[in-house]
Amino acid sequence: MKELPWTKAPARFTIVPDDYHVPYAGTAEDGRRFFLSDELFDPTSAYVGLFLWKTDGTFDEVRVDKVARPAGLPPGQAGPASADELVASRLAELGEYVLEPIEVEPFAEEVEGVTFGWVGDQFDGVYSINIEPGDFIAYYEPWDGLEYDT
Repeated sequence: MKELPWTKAPARFTIVPDDYHVPYAGTAEDGRRFFLSDELFDPTSAYVGLFLWKTDGTFDEVRVDKVARPAGLPPGQAGPASADELVASRLAELGEYVLEPIEVEPFAEEVEGVTFGWVGDQFDGVYSINIEPGDFIAYYEPWDGLEYDT
């Protein structure tokens, strides 16, 4: 039986910057690909995470800062962590950067017992790649980054 394209996790997927949950994705001055978010969360904490891939899209490193979870934000909901200075500092680390679509590999990296990354998952034979922690962005086939579920 032939495997359908949406029943297999991709080796690469595309992240496209937007005005919603993906404001910072692109290429840093040194050529590395990046994704920066201040909406990462688990049940008790919020995080600012800078995910970096090498120029060829293979995982390089993740830089994480634990911050206060926004007051009044319902459990299980993503929201900006009110860490504007930290976000600006992380962006400055990138040098001159360009916001643009990036094609990268999924990865998972544990930091102080918390999984960070873009993690593949499967439900009823359909694969997705979800951001962790928080699972508030999920990409699906065709993996072009133009649409995602929240």
